[in-house]
Amino acid sequence: MSLYGAMSTAVSALDANSAALSTASANIANVNTIGYKAGQATFSTLLASALGNGDISSAGVTTIQSQNVAEQGLLQTTSSPTDLAISGNGFFVVNTSATAPTAANSLYYTRAGNFVPDANGDLRNAGGYYLMGWALDTAGAVPSNRNDMTAVNINALAGKANPTTTMTYKANLQSSTPITAGYVAGDMYAGTVTPTFQRTINVYDAQGGTQPLQLSFVKTGANTWAYEISYQGATSNLTGGAAANPIYKGVMSFNPDGTLANADTSIAPATGTLTVNLPWNVATSGLNPQTIKINLGTVGKSDGMTQFDSACTQISSQVDGSLFGSLSGLSVDDNGYVTARFTNGLTQNIYKLPVATFANPDGLAAISGNAYATSNNSGTVTVSEANTGGAGTIKSKSLEGSTVDLASEFTNLITTQRAYAASARIVTTASTMLDQLLQVVH
Repeated sequence: MSLYGAMSTAVSALDANSAALSTASANIANVNTIGYKAGQATFSTLLASALGNGDISSAGVTTIQSQNVAEQGLLQTTSSPTDLAISGNGFFVVNTSATAPTAANSLYYTRAGNFVPDANGDLRNAGGYYLMGWALDTAGAVPSNRNDMTAVNINALAGKANPTTTMTYKANLQSSTPITAGYVAGDMYAGTVTPTFQRTINVYDAQGGTQPLQLSFVKTGANTWAYEISYQGATSNLTGGAAANPIYKGVMSFNPDGTLANADTSIAPATGTLTVNLPWNVATSGLNPQTIKINLGTVGKSDGMTQFDSACTQISSQVDGSLFGSLSGLSVDDNGYVTARFTNGLTQNIYKLPVATFANPDGLAAISGNAYATSNNSGTVTVSEANTGGAGTIKSKSLEGSTVDLASEFTNLITTQRAYAASARIVTTASTMLDQLLQVVH
């Protein structure tokens, strides 16, 4: 190899070590970057001849720079529920905009889960990428088209109410109560007959409001009680107005041992459950008609309505549903469900976060903001639900730390500096030898 060849080899060494220094510098600069994957510079020989004659006297050097994207960083605990990390394989699906993906607005992938809501409530990380997820329908189901993703917005629900659908009522009606003769259905609501026992129970409508229902009882025969359920609010809320009250009328019978025989003698076979329809007038109340199933006990048992010779009394009443509650917070579980919590104690799953996996994650193309784009080397993306199909689990209140090892990087700096200095000495040595050669020529 000539002196010029030696100088060329040294120059390639200078270039290679400069690239290694750049890699180490980038690693050190990103030691605190969430989800950053340490890069590495791999040295490889570069021969002037490809004939394979075994002569390596002209062997130069080159570097191949890469990132170990598949390496898992240490998970760090935080206090924010929107700080997310993936334990295992996969990436969060993100977008440069909160709008639906387009050709000019493509999807990207990241392990940087430091998401915070922007002014509109959309979750965005420090790199400026918006977190994408599947918006769940009212039944909590994921869209059948897994590509149908939207930006995760924590202000998607301002509040939530739950209407009453079931009521459980337990009371005792005194068996020795005198019979009221001449009762006609509706007399108690009309005020022509005084109820023997009467109570008002509040139920909830679809808008989270309370609506009072009054249960009135009068004894009409041995082991037989008539009852009326009437709405005690403004009758203009009902279709038909005051004429719609009572909204339910029936006759209840008891067995000789005081247990319930039939909650409504007009229904066969005997039952302990009533179906009551609240005929809301949508034009005045703003509500659609509402159906409530009232459980008055088990036929032949004393677990609900009873007739014993003790004072008429309400034992218990229980209704489902709830008042309106405003959004109080959210949580994310290991399967990626984003759950909204409300001040009335209700919860609702509003999104599910997908996890993207690749056949060769190390082949992804790095882009600014600590994110990645697909490439020919990475293979096509597979979007899965968390914890399925090789995808990792999602951890809330956690962030994945950088995989940079400072001790190793400082060691690389020293060895790179020494190699660079030695390569520079080759250049100066070859230059001195050329000067000597020129003196011989002169």
